[in-house]
Amino acid sequence: MRKLARITAIANVVVVVIGLAALVLLPRDDGRSQVEAKPRTPSPAPSGAPPKATPESAKKVKANEAGLVPVIMYHRILPKRRASIDRTPAQLRKELERLAKSGYVPITAAELVARKIDIPAGAHPVVLTFDDGHPSHFAMDGNGMPKNDTAVGIIYEVAAKYPNFRPTATFWVNRDPFGIRDRKRQRQAVKWLLDHGFEVANHTYSHPDLRRLSGKRVSEQIVRQERLLKKIGAPASTTFALPYGSRPRKPSRAREGKWDGTKYHFGGVFLAGAEPTVSPYAKRFAPYAIPRIQSNGKRGECRRWCSTYWLDWLDKHPRERYTSDGDPTSVSVPRKLRSTLSPARAKSVITY
Repeated sequence: MRKLARITAIANVVVVVIGLAALVLLPRDDGRSQVEAKPRTPSPAPSGAPPKATPESAKKVKANEAGLVPVIMYHRILPKRRASIDRTPAQLRKELERLAKSGYVPITAAELVARKIDIPAGAHPVVLTFDDGHPSHFAMDGNGMPKNDTAVGIIYEVAAKYPNFRPTATFWVNRDPFGIRDRKRQRQAVKWLLDHGFEVANHTYSHPDLRRLSGKRVSEQIVRQERLLKKIGAPASTTFALPYGSRPRKPSRAREGKWDGTKYHFGGVFLAGAEPTVSPYAKRFAPYAIPRIQSNGKRGECRRWCSTYWLDWLDKHPRERYTSDGDPTSVSVPRKLRSTLSPARAKSVITY
């Protein structure tokens, strides 16, 4: 596991190059089947208090809340991919079903950063993130439901098939969220997503490479988007995704600053690659440089950096991934991992 951190910087450079070029040749689609199903009417998650964890219950489910958490990065969801970072509806559906079958439960980026990981005992958290607010992420049909083959539609389709798969995700959006320019429709879209447990947050106003901008212009990009989000009903963003994964020359500008009298501060800043993040309870957790995994197969650069590789790796190394004790008020780990936790983040620790 000590080798994991070594590839992050290299992988982020690769993602920046890919994003800026936007002309990458495509591999052949690997998704072949597509299930036609109308998303069910969304319903809230059960609100009953979870049972208190004990050393015995933690040992029974092999809880490891010091383990790795995959944060998966998606871009456009298209019938035919036009760039290597695109996915088809069938590919997204296949990956989400794999996650559901493997016991992963989605949480938002904000919940990860705030350490609000409330999932069943034995389950593993996963953060589904969608960049840029593309129309393929969210759109409504004539009945006021998410359209089939949009990201939200597919998430609900998978959740209907696998009831333990919580339908939620984080959408980091720019100035025209989901391709919508009308303010009223933007507010309607954001309200629907927030009402159904999704996160809508800041991805800058016009998606520039922040490293190419002055510090003042970095803050302007973030503040302009934060003001837009406020106008359309979104709360102040607590998380921020770097366009192209590219950090400003002064990295702290990505997490806090001000422009034109408006301040901003984020609890978490997310990169663009290329490995699972360590647990938010770990000493090594870096809230302002949280890695993500690009959703993709295992060709080319993705042999080591994309979702298929890492999900395979976590399946082969189950003791390395985050496994919940089912109790959001405690942090359970094998005794040998107690020293890896941050006392300030993990105040109620159960060991076995």
